[in-house]
Amino acid sequence: MREGARRLRAQTDRAIIGLFGGNLLELGQFLYRNDNFFMLLAGDPARAHQFLDKAVEMHLANLERFLGAVGPEIDIVLFGDDLGMQSGPQVSPKMYREFFLPREQAMWQRAKALAPHIKVMLHCCGGVRELLPGLIEAGLDAINPVQINCKGMDPAGLKRDFGAQLTFWGGGCNTQEVLIRGTPAQVRDHVRALADIWRPGGGWVFQQVHNILADAPPENIVAMYEALRG
Repeated sequence: MREGARRLRAQTDRAIIGLFGGNLLELGQFLYRNDNFFMLLAGDPARAHQFLDKAVEMHLANLERFLGAVGPEIDIVLFGDDLGMQSGPQVSPKMYREFFLPREQAMWQRAKALAPHIKVMLHCCGGVRELLPGLIEAGLDAINPVQINCKGMDPAGLKRDFGAQLTFWGGGCNTQEVLIRGTPAQVRDHVRALADIWRPGGGWVFQQVHNILADAPPENIVAMYEALRG
């Protein structure tokens, strides 16, 4: 990994992202099953804290090795945890602050201590507007993919309320609806309207919302990128 990162750094002056992970909510869902983990958080908090402490212990050890190898060469370390759904957060702000904020803060502060130049980004799908103050408090610099078609994820409101504190890495095109169902002209208008919201004052990196799906018409993909040049 170290040699690969060095070769990449020597080839580009663009930002390099190191994908780390560090999932907490998702790890519990993977191991316990979604419903069982929610029951654990709500019904047996002591055991949930014990599990999450072990998860953070594992992540911190891996983070030491990861950034020890690639930290000098990367600009952004990418953590991941899908805290949201189409209808809003998977957990309440209160539950987020009890179980996840202090642990994310510990990981993100450690990342910045190991590589003071890097920024911390979280890949976090879904509607998470209510959780953004806590994520920012924990030390988050950027969030991706900014799923603008979820509840509470209105771009203008997000930019207004959090644009001075957080970089939005995404939210540039609705891949779930517009990119696969719209005409090229509709895609161009959609992307330009979003860019007009996100661009002022900086703090935005264009990316479509998550991956481009397999049934997206090629002409719509071209139109999406053409819109940014206009």
